[in-house]
Amino acid sequence: MNSTGVTGTGIGEAIAAERRQLADLLAGLPPASWDAASLCAGWRVREVVAHMTMPFRYSGARFMIEMMKARGNFNRMADRSARRDAALPAEVLVASLRDNEQTPWKPPGGGLEGALTHDVIHGLDITVPLGTGRNVPEQHLRIVLDAITQPRSRKFFGADLAGIQFRAGDLDWSFGSGTPVTGQAQHLALALCGRRLPAGLLSGEQSARFSQP
Repeated sequence: MNSTGVTGTGIGEAIAAERRQLADLLAGLPPASWDAASLCAGWRVREVVAHMTMPFRYSGARFMIEMMKARGNFNRMADRSARRDAALPAEVLVASLRDNEQTPWKPPGGGLEGALTHDVIHGLDITVPLGTGRNVPEQHLRIVLDAITQPRSRKFFGADLAGIQFRAGDLDWSFGSGTPVTGQAQHLALALCGRRLPAGLLSGEQSARFSQP
């Protein structure tokens, strides 16, 4: 059980709900939106979805072959695979996400909390720049916020948080100390993960540090 009091079963249900809802949203996107920029630098919507569904489409052996091709560099492998697999038809990618809503995949060392974080953050990478207005349910978001504020996660994402306190305007939540940067909790979660957000989503003297020019 994590600090939110949600059991593994509850986190599994949250993961399934996130995948199902994102699949529904993606299925309704016009074709041009699949080529829109996401918050993942250099990736369009289609690359993000290809990356999210890679664990469902690759066998263990295929994954290891791709890692060897990338000389053991996961980020290189993930980028190469996402760019290649983005050529798959949109309906194939959507079906892969929908058909695997119950698949118990976990990122290495991340557990179910890591799997939920992966789905939530990449889902926001898509929905925020598209302006869909989708809000992540509070119970899901609190699990993600707890996960990404752990020292290991902060080191992994590498966001410069020095002298900043993030304050959510829609939840009773804050993190850090220093000059306040305020916004919706899900937008602050993206900033914690090193994303640069569209202008106007965050406020405060230092909000430009986490916003697109």
